[in-house]
Amino acid sequence: MLESVDFSLEPLDKQTYKQKRDELMSQLVVLQQQARSQGVGLVVLFEGWNGAGKGSRISDLMYHLDARATSVYVTENLDVKALEKFSGRPFGVRGMNPEMKQFWEALGERGTCTFYDRGWYTTAVQHMLFEQFGELSLPQDQAHDSSMTALRHYLDSCADFERQLVDDGYTVVKFFVHVTHKAQKKRLRQLHKDPATRWRVSKEKLADTGNYKEAYRLYDNLLEGTDFSYAPWHLINGEDKRRANLDIASTLVEAFQSALDAKKDPAAEAAAKRAQANSAGALPEIPLEGRTSEDEARILEAGEARARQDSARAPKVSRFRQVDHVLRVEDIAHDKVLDLEDYKKQLKCEQARLNQLEMQMYQDRVPLILMYEGWDAAGKGGNIKRVAQALDARAYTIFPSPAPTKPELLHPFLWRYWTRLPKAGHVGIYDRSWYGRVLVERVEGFASPEQWARAYDEINEFEQELVRWGAILLKFWVDISPEEQLRRFEARELDPAKQWKITDEDWRNRDKYPQYKAAINDMFRLTSTTYAPWIVLESNDKRFARVKALKIINDALELRLHEKS
Repeated sequence: MLESVDFSLEPLDKQTYKQKRDELMSQLVVLQQQARSQGVGLVVLFEGWNGAGKGSRISDLMYHLDARATSVYVTENLDVKALEKFSGRPFGVRGMNPEMKQFWEALGERGTCTFYDRGWYTTAVQHMLFEQFGELSLPQDQAHDSSMTALRHYLDSCADFERQLVDDGYTVVKFFVHVTHKAQKKRLRQLHKDPATRWRVSKEKLADTGNYKEAYRLYDNLLEGTDFSYAPWHLINGEDKRRANLDIASTLVEAFQSALDAKKDPAAEAAAKRAQANSAGALPEIPLEGRTSEDEARILEAGEARARQDSARAPKVSRFRQVDHVLRVEDIAHDKVLDLEDYKKQLKCEQARLNQLEMQMYQDRVPLILMYEGWDAAGKGGNIKRVAQALDARAYTIFPSPAPTKPELLHPFLWRYWTRLPKAGHVGIYDRSWYGRVLVERVEGFASPEQWARAYDEINEFEQELVRWGAILLKFWVDISPEEQLRRFEARELDPAKQWKITDEDWRNRDKYPQYKAAINDMFRLTSTTYAPWIVLESNDKRFARVKALKIINDALELRLHEKS
């Protein structure tokens, strides 16, 4: 791809350049305001050679755009010393945080423009270089084929990130600023010679210019392999600053205009509204007091019809490999019990075991992620409490999942979970989770069928990133029978100390049992991957579920901590 950049064009004269630039910038300013009002998000990535002028191109744009709706994220080089500490450990953890977390955190809301000065591709290449060669430079005469193979799973992460943004309504624009070897050496030497700019060019960066030929081959293959239809590359001649500024500005004008035109498509808007309305699927509104058996039958029939309609919209298969045995709600046993004396002994033993393992886990910087989903009143909170009781209070965080805030609604649904992850060596406990998109948001109509249908793979991608990072990820489904749930609801209503736990919404959710059951079965079928399978905690007897969870956590920690020790 890089050979397509034409370095032979005559430079533009100043007057012609100024006239065209002013026209384009006027258009950009107007389009940015329209995008802001219509919730169009723009993500602009600048990659390219050292010394190609990426920062100058961004600065030129920032001078003209509305700063209130624009942000710039500068991707720093990987911390080699920190990576060396992790590389010496046997457990495969690749850093304090997953590689993609920083880019999710920097992502602006829909309606804003986020510039990335270098980004996920720079990080991918640097991780590959460190893993392959122990440094951030590509050795001379290094075969690019082996480098590309080592890059592959990092590039898959880049592709997932970009596609999720586009599916969520963002427009992704990727620039690669290209310069010749001669121009790169000249610029970097000039920067290094000037005392005011010497800090920008280290001796190592100057030395890297000797690897231009090898790096060219690597970049060229990378660009070809990531030139996606939904996020294509735009190659920029970095040696002609005026032409570069115009090419970049015109590309952004086209991107803004295309995104705004798509927003104005009346057919698409009408279809989205119909889908949202169909997704809600309201059941007959019949007060709880005075319901007859005929009323209950009507509600059940309507719920089952809605459940069948929703399941027909779910994907038939997943592109991710699932476990061989697929869980179903109707197959979960409710007869597992543990008597009080055994419970006390086993709880004490497993909590002590977890306490010791957690200290070793912290020293070895292994992240642990515990995720709890389940029926209302199933005992998630009590289960979490017994786990947390065994941990150092400084080493864990409990993340609840209340209704999303306005800023969270203006981001992709996974954004609030990417920004709430434990660091390596710590424990993150999720009291409900990212699965809300395919459970409550599906059933209650808060997400359109198109949104929740694509969320299964988005969730699988997210969890794959966590596991690749090196996290132990355990996903618990806390299950109880409908009869036990009813008993607990009634007990809560009679207990003044627990009445705050029961709401009218909890009772309404019982009417939607068929829809939730269908949603749970689809969730099991499409997200019980081989690297992150679902684990059922049979919780008709809370004591049994608590001890089972602790044993599973301890066994997983022991397996990881002792497998290569």
